[in-house]
Amino acid sequence: MKRLALPILSLLMLSCGNDPLPKPKGYLRLEYPNANYKKAIVPLPFSFEKNELANPISAVKSTPNSKGVDIKYPALKATIYLTYKEVNNGNLDSLLRDAQNLTQKHTIKADEISSNLYENKTQNVYGMIYEIGGDAASQSQFYVTDSINHFLSGSLYFYAKPNYDSIYPAAEYLKKDIRHIMESVHWKE
Repeated sequence: MKRLALPILSLLMLSCGNDPLPKPKGYLRLEYPNANYKKAIVPLPFSFEKNELANPISAVKSTPNSKGVDIKYPALKATIYLTYKEVNNGNLDSLLRDAQNLTQKHTIKADEISSNLYENKTQNVYGMIYEIGGDAASQSQFYVTDSINHFLSGSLYFYAKPNYDSIYPAAEYLKKDIRHIMESVHWKE
C-alpha cells in the first residue's frame, strides 16, 4: 500500500503546479448602428433631420407659450425633448437665460459641464451645446436661435437612474444626434 501511495502522491503534487488566476475584468461592449438621418415632418416653424433609430414623431405638445416634440429612442431608453418658442418683444435675453439656467441646475450632480458655440450663418442658426459629465439627470442640452423670430431648446434624458458609467456609450451616441439636429435646423418663414 505504501508503494502505491508514494507514486500517487508524487503525481498529485506535480499536477497542481499552476496557481489559479482570477478572471480579467469584462467590459460591456455596446455597439449602435450607424446613424441614418431623415427629415422629420413636424407642423412647427422649423425642420430638422432625426436619426431613423428614433421612433417616428407622433405628436406635437403645445402650451400657450411653446410647442415641442419628443424624439424617443426606445432601444437606448432615452428621449430628446425639443421645445420651440417664438422670439418677440425683446424676450431673447429671457429665453437664453432660461436655457442656461436649466443647464446650471445640473451642477449639483455633474462632474463637469462643457459648452461649445454653434454658428451657421448661411442658415441663420446660432446656439450652444452643453455636454454634462457625471451622474446628472441630463447628459446634453442645447439651444439654437435666429435671434429674431425663433428659439429652439433641447435636452437629453434617459429612463433610468443616472449612472454615468452605464449610460456613457448611449449618451455619446445621442450627443452626435443632437449635434446633427442643431446642424440640420432650417427655419420656416
